[in-house]
Amino acid sequence: MAGNTFGKIFKLTTFGESHGIAIGGIIDGCPSGLQLDLDAIQNELDRRKPGQSSIVTQRKEPDTVEFLSGIFEGQTTGTPIGFVIKNTNQKSKDYSHIKDVYRPSHADYTYEKKYGVRDYRGGGRSSARETASRVVAGAIAKQLINNIAINAYTSSVGDIFLEKPYQDLDFSKTESNAVRCPDQETAERMIHRIKAIKKEGDTIGGTITCVLQNIPIGLGEPVFDKLHADLGKAMLSINAVKGFEYGSGFCGAKMKGSDHNDIFNEDGSTKTNLSGGIQGGISNGMDIYFRVAFKPVATLIQKQNALDSSGNIVEMQGKGRHDPCVVPRAIPIVEAMAALVLVDFYLLNKLYK
Repeated sequence: MAGNTFGKIFKLTTFGESHGIAIGGIIDGCPSGLQLDLDAIQNELDRRKPGQSSIVTQRKEPDTVEFLSGIFEGQTTGTPIGFVIKNTNQKSKDYSHIKDVYRPSHADYTYEKKYGVRDYRGGGRSSARETASRVVAGAIAKQLINNIAINAYTSSVGDIFLEKPYQDLDFSKTESNAVRCPDQETAERMIHRIKAIKKEGDTIGGTITCVLQNIPIGLGEPVFDKLHADLGKAMLSINAVKGFEYGSGFCGAKMKGSDHNDIFNEDGSTKTNLSGGIQGGISNGMDIYFRVAFKPVATLIQKQNALDSSGNIVEMQGKGRHDPCVVPRAIPIVEAMAALVLVDFYLLNKLYK
């Protein structure tokens, strides 16, 4: 299986399966001498871990990261950073009923057709549990570029949208509720909707908005390695993501150029920011903001038709512990992937200088 490494200079390779002994990763290219806040790294994992509220999966995993190499007396040494996160609460028997069945909208069918074998326990390598390793690497990347503010939040669940612009939000309130929406009134409506969907044995999708601030001018490379292109790839690599837009996004397609152009101020900033902080694939110093769309979780606690390995249409019902809405737990994942993109371009700029 190829495609397990992300990044060009600050590289993350992840390994492991949902119901294996452990998941983990190797970070190559992290500079030496970075004093790490290990508690901050664990805190990022705690934001992603299962079982943290009544509106997420009740799988109980401590998600404690254990570093194996690359750190000495709390500092990075410049050598590869190896780490593992042990799986402690697998219930593989919950998946025995799908051993020979391909679940709708899962990777079961494509994995088996491509590789000739699949780990059906929790989805194996295709499980979103793999993203915990990304959060560890992203937490280290955040500390390397700690002058850049990275704030993601839930901006919609189903047809419930947070209507306020990000400039009017207090990001310190994002962690004040289970759905991670920094507006309490909207958060309560979202939570109510997720609980209702969960009772139906169904799932629901939503969107995450991410805002990057204090961005230096010059991150990103023209042509194929544009900053927004790499951000798009990073977000679309996350499980269940179906869409990515930055700046004016699809709304910009409805506008005239005279309305869309960001007019300069004398200091190089712009009066508006419909470009989303990126022009020509390069950061211009303004805020970068983007939105990521997540589909409803594919596993339903309802009966539905599926295909078995003999080519028969059969009736199946999801079992086990699953998120009715993946969005609240995906917030730290979106932030982590944004940090991995930014740190890569940050280090590339240092090489140029």
